[in-house]
Amino acid sequence: MSYKKIDINEIVLNPFKTIGKDWLLISALKDGVTNTMTASWGGIGVIWNKNVVTVYIRPQRYTREFVDNSDYFSLTFFEGYKKELGILGSKSGRDCDKIKETNFDLEMLDGQPSFKQGKMTFICKKLYRGKINPNGFIDESLDTKNYPNHDYHYVYIGEIVNAYVNEKE
Repeated sequence: MSYKKIDINEIVLNPFKTIGKDWLLISALKDGVTNTMTASWGGIGVIWNKNVVTVYIRPQRYTREFVDNSDYFSLTFFEGYKKELGILGSKSGRDCDKIKETNFDLEMLDGQPSFKQGKMTFICKKLYRGKINPNGFIDESLDTKNYPNHDYHYVYIGEIVNAYVNEKE
């Protein structure tokens, strides 16, 4: 195993870089099959006295079916691998084995999918699922710019139940 479990309080990361620039994979299982998608939107913080992540998935994404089907999902964070993350973010697991196309190696952590090429993985228990409501936009240009097809993201809040860092170095 290349990953080591760590105390969440030991994590030092810049979410603007780690999520917005380096990207991550949202992964889940359904009937023993893994699906994953690249994300560059999300947050890390505290709500309901729990350490949580917030991720966003458009309704048409195949990965949403997997996240909806499971009580847990995982987030794997990366440095580099933009080409592979581009493939995982642009192709659908409905149409091809996109994980195989990237040559990424699955590694199960607490029964949830992660990838050996990642630098860190969070195992998350689903706490909340909602949908962005267009009536909530104060700045309506955000709606126009991000949702021309009105395919509003589902919002998932997951409690970080375990955190792992990759010791591959």
